[in-house]
Amino acid sequence: MFTTPAFAQAGGLFGGAGGEGGMLMQLLPFALIFVIMYFLILRPQQKRVKQHQELVKNMRRGDTVVTNGGLIGRVVKVVDEHEIEIELADGVRVRQMRSMVNDVRAKGEPVKEEAAAS
Repeated sequence: MFTTPAFAQAGGLFGGAGGEGGMLMQLLPFALIFVIMYFLILRPQQKRVKQHQELVKNMRRGDTVVTNGGLIGRVVKVVDEHEIEIELADGVRVRQMRSMVNDVRAKGEPVKEEAAAS
């Protein structure tokens, strides 16, 4: 007679006896979506960024490169740590930001020690 229906609805963190979901059970789908997004989207993107940084860092004279604009050329000169000079055709040279190189198609020959000494 003095007992109220509120005692029957007592629920904890995981849900009550009435089958209602608690706060943890309501947040579980959002946590699962975040974990799935991390492994399917964020982690591969981080790997691609690391690979691009290594590609840009290891670029040297003689490499055949493809720019983000789709131009294909050969690296003639490494100006500094941010710029390179690319030869697109005979006598046509452009300065390009290193970070704007999309791909290195063919690696060039390393500089010969005799030529580097003179």
